[in-house]
Amino acid sequence: MTKLFAPLAILVAAMFVYAPVLIVNAPYESTMGLVQKIFYFHVPSAMTMFMSAFVCGIASAVYLFGRRPGADRLAVAAAELTVLFGFIVLITGPLWARKAWGVWWQWDARLTSTLILWLIFQSYLLLRRYGGPGSDRLAAGVAIFGMANVPFVYWSVNVWRTVHPTTNVVPTLQPGMRGPFWFCVFAFVGLYVLMLAARAQLEARRAELEELYLAVEE
Repeated sequence: MTKLFAPLAILVAAMFVYAPVLIVNAPYESTMGLVQKIFYFHVPSAMTMFMSAFVCGIASAVYLFGRRPGADRLAVAAAELTVLFGFIVLITGPLWARKAWGVWWQWDARLTSTLILWLIFQSYLLLRRYGGPGSDRLAAGVAIFGMANVPFVYWSVNVWRTVHPTTNVVPTLQPGMRGPFWFCVFAFVGLYVLMLAARAQLEARRAELEELYLAVEE
């Protein structure tokens, strides 16, 4: 990954530079107009958040049952990025909602469950930071629980009547919207891969430094 990091970083940067051009030229949605273009940031960031939650949960399960330190480091990195992209979702969503629904927030199933998912991974990070000995294994259980909530969050709009659109929005996009949307999705995923690799590497260096400190103290 080290050799690929720089080329991938250049590619992702170019994609984010070009993305606004595609978004500006994409057709307007008939009822919401210009504000609908938040969609190209809101939905890809939500998809990236879900993906990151799965990465964290799976890595945590590998660590919990296999005791692999590398998996634990990956889980920590993924948890931080789940919170980061979840924050983007929770900011862009109300900005869109204010224009589309007339309110900043509705306590419906999708919005509330997304907030709860975000708080679960916040809890993971707080537990890792302040939980003391054994918190790594307890946090791994929290991450697995958070991962298990992702399908519920995704499918909630199809089970309950909510103001949030159902999951059939993306499959039914206009032809002129599909290209810019998937371009933005790949840009966000590329950014996520870069950040995950960099953060996991940083966590590995931190673990090595702790081992050196322990060796000196002994």
